[in-house]
Amino acid sequence: MAPVFVSSSTVEDMSGTTSFHVSLTPAQFGDYVTHLLDTHFSDGQPVAQQVTSHVDAALERTRVAFSNIHRKYYNDNGRVDFSHLNSDHMSAFLYLLGNTIHRGGGDSSVATKLFYLNKVMNGLDLYFSVSLPETFLLVHPVGSVIGNAHYGDYLTIYQGCTVGADKGVYPTFGEGTVLYSGVSVLGNTTVGDNAVFAANAFVINTDVPANSIVTGQYPNHEVKPSSRSVIDRMFRA
Repeated sequence: MAPVFVSSSTVEDMSGTTSFHVSLTPAQFGDYVTHLLDTHFSDGQPVAQQVTSHVDAALERTRVAFSNIHRKYYNDNGRVDFSHLNSDHMSAFLYLLGNTIHRGGGDSSVATKLFYLNKVMNGLDLYFSVSLPETFLLVHPVGSVIGNAHYGDYLTIYQGCTVGADKGVYPTFGEGTVLYSGVSVLGNTTVGDNAVFAANAFVINTDVPANSIVTGQYPNHEVKPSSRSVIDRMFRA
């Protein structure tokens, strides 16, 4: 049964009026996340003030990201949905809340707990200081470890992916990247715009041109041209 949305607000965008429907009010979200943190990390250190003072900004960042995801459970017919009972939604929100606290110079211990909570609840290793783009999509990202790379806008990450460093150097991704399940992109790798990594693809210290599909394992991987738009396919379809 679909969740009942108890709170909504109307916002303006370039295409007209859209509505942002959330399953809890901002105050309820603050209380909910505070309760989760206190339950899982009962060290007696206060978290409520940091959570409640940043929850509105994190929800706004969530709205912006989700408004560009024209897929079921996100954005249908101008209605943008966010439910605390959708684990993909919460994966993104917990990261955004921790990152918002970090960007605002807040308590790093609370941001760290939010990072840890995301691992506990969703199996996602995405540290609060990693800079994901404004628009990104996490698709059941269980087991993904997303490191401190440079990410272009319109990023999609599926389960079991790894983005990491080699000798301290992280990859750079262009606009419109899809990492399907089991993908690993490591080291000094520059990825052009509109690139798709097929399931279980692996590259390290290897550039990937724009408008391409990567399959296979380095050094025997293959790069083929692609004429399909990642942005249209994953975000605007």
